[in-house]
Amino acid sequence: MESARWWRRSTLGTQGFRRPGPEGLALGNASFPSNQAGESSSQRRSAPVDPGMPLQVSDYSWQQTKTAVFLSLPLKGVCVRDTDVFCTENYLKVNFPPFLFEAFLYAPIDDESSKAKIGNDTIVFTLYKKEAAMWETLSVTGVDKEMMQRIREKSILQAQERAKEATEAKAAAKREDQKYALSVMMKIEEEERKKIEDMKENERIKATKELEAWKECQRKAEEQKKIQKEEKLCQKEKQIKEERKKLKYKTSTRNSASRNLAPKGRNSENIFTEKLKEDSIPAPRSVGSIKINFTPRVFPTALRESQVAEEEEWLHKQAEARRAMNTDIPELCDLKEEEKNPEWLKDKGNKLFATENYLAAINAYNLAIRLNNKMPLLYLNRAACHLKLKNLHKAIEDSSKALELLMPPVTDNANARMKAHVRRGTAFCQLELYVEGLQDYEAALKIDPSNKIVQIDAEKIRNVIQGTELKS
Repeated sequence: MESARWWRRSTLGTQGFRRPGPEGLALGNASFPSNQAGESSSQRRSAPVDPGMPLQVSDYSWQQTKTAVFLSLPLKGVCVRDTDVFCTENYLKVNFPPFLFEAFLYAPIDDESSKAKIGNDTIVFTLYKKEAAMWETLSVTGVDKEMMQRIREKSILQAQERAKEATEAKAAAKREDQKYALSVMMKIEEEERKKIEDMKENERIKATKELEAWKECQRKAEEQKKIQKEEKLCQKEKQIKEERKKLKYKTSTRNSASRNLAPKGRNSENIFTEKLKEDSIPAPRSVGSIKINFTPRVFPTALRESQVAEEEEWLHKQAEARRAMNTDIPELCDLKEEEKNPEWLKDKGNKLFATENYLAAINAYNLAIRLNNKMPLLYLNRAACHLKLKNLHKAIEDSSKALELLMPPVTDNANARMKAHVRRGTAFCQLELYVEGLQDYEAALKIDPSNKIVQIDAEKIRNVIQGTELKS
């Protein structure tokens, strides 16, 4: 046999098919019962040939048992690759141009288990019946063209549905395989992760043990050094004691010799030594009290222009402002101790302002004001941020609040008051309220008359006001 392959289903169209001629019946033999008694070994059928239509094959043979049908179909020299087989439970078609074979089966077959073998220029079909029974013919008789067309279309729809089901089943199986592969990969990764964690834990335990052993060695070394040090001290103490004993022995021998030489002067010597002992002990200190005087604060202002009362009031207000802390804020529970300090928040806001991060600087000043709303520099710095962000009304409000807290006007707060007037005047000018802005600039010049920049800006505002009046 040249080649053998399982048959396949096809969805070729049915246009141009011709109705076959009379069915050919196979003669029974020892292993297969005859289909009809008295039939010849093979019956041939012939059909008129139409050159525009495929040639219907009539020289086929078939045999059957109760459970299967065996159909032999010659290929008539057509190449195996050009052969197309389509089969459903009620319809069988073999297309090998220019020849065509089709059969509208007598009864349903199991097309899933049926098979075909190709070899020796012949196709041999083994069709398994769904119901065990003997067929009268291979194809149904008395079928008109409309019924044939319906059977063909129904067969094609069934084949398409089965192909769709097979595709969906294949896709579902592929998804299940992917899911299983994913679960296996996840399991492998989990095992690898656990393995790595176990290795890390073992390394950590090993390092901990090594560290503990090193600490133990260090502790033993320290103890050994301590013991050696104590031994050296004991040896030194023993040496000192021995030297003292020797010195005492020498002094005792000298005393005994002096006693023998001058017994009369014994009492005078004892009195002299007693006086030396009394003189060597210092007398107790006398009880007394020490007075501390603080240097009085001197103000640089002349006495005729003295603002002592105002400066004392300003210092008192500053001291109260430093003590006025509001710590009952829910947001403070997550902050560090240094972040609860208004001075620290002010410095933080100044750094953010220097990096042109004005929104973050405003947030820092806001929290500082919530902690302590008596510090004028917080409002003054926040007004500068609002000016940069063109929040002009808020800049005016913060500048006014800073001026309110910068009272009474003294030399210590003159620079801050000057800045507050300039910032509020700038906000007024940007709102085109030039008269109010000029008033603030003139107030700033009264505080610092030598400031050239403020003088130039005030002159520009006057020119703008005069030009507006001339136009009006």
